[in-house]
Amino acid sequence: MRKFNVVVNGKSYEVDVEEVGGDGASVSIAPAAAPAPAAKPVVSGEGTPVKAPMPGLILALAHKDGDAVKKSEKVVVLEAMKMENDINAPENGTITYVVKKGDNVETGAVLAYIK
Repeated sequence: MRKFNVVVNGKSYEVDVEEVGGDGASVSIAPAAAPAPAAKPVVSGEGTPVKAPMPGLILALAHKDGDAVKKSEKVVVLEAMKMENDINAPENGTITYVVKKGDNVETGAVLAYIK
């Protein structure tokens, strides 16, 4: 049995590969125990959510947690289909991010809260 690292969709997995045929023509791949995913920070969920309008990759956060933002001001840059999309604040307030740069998000995922 040999161990290999395999990257799928940007996530690394350690796998054990075992030869099952005497001629070496076929192999069986069984995933090794994957490390537990990192715990996400607890977010209060207070305020107006800023949601992803489409699935994509978080390229940038335009502010720091606790910054004041104005309605229609850019708060997140989301890459979808090789295009950069500005996600704007729905109202004035103080922003608290739920995501970080490099996160992949699905449609409707909460990116931040504005309170």
